[in-house]
Amino acid sequence: MQVMEILWNSPESMTASAIVQKSEDLQINTVQASLRSLIKKEYIKVEQIVYSGTVLTRSYTPIISYNEYLAMSCEKLAHFSSPFAIMANLVDEETDEQVLNELEELILKRKKQLRME
Repeated sequence: MQVMEILWNSPESMTASAIVQKSEDLQINTVQASLRSLIKKEYIKVEQIVYSGTVLTRSYTPIISYNEYLAMSCEKLAHFSSPFAIMANLVDEETDEQVLNELEELILKRKKQLRME
């Protein structure tokens, strides 16, 4: 997720070493492994081959948006747990009253949509 966030926040494609430079707690081997996994899942792609010093290296860019990533993650999570259990846990862990109010508004809005169908 951390690698994806860095790529989403970058206006241009990035090399593995550039990604590592964006976060102090990332190591190059971890980033390279993550990039291979993200390519396999088709979340990112190799945008171009660029020079990094005197060496040619791949430059990566996201294929999916943040919202698409969240939707896919929620679908996967739903296979392991019920939507009620997921929401109950989120509500139990939330400490910001404004966020809880927004969740409540979303639920009320969705109920209204269901009644109209």
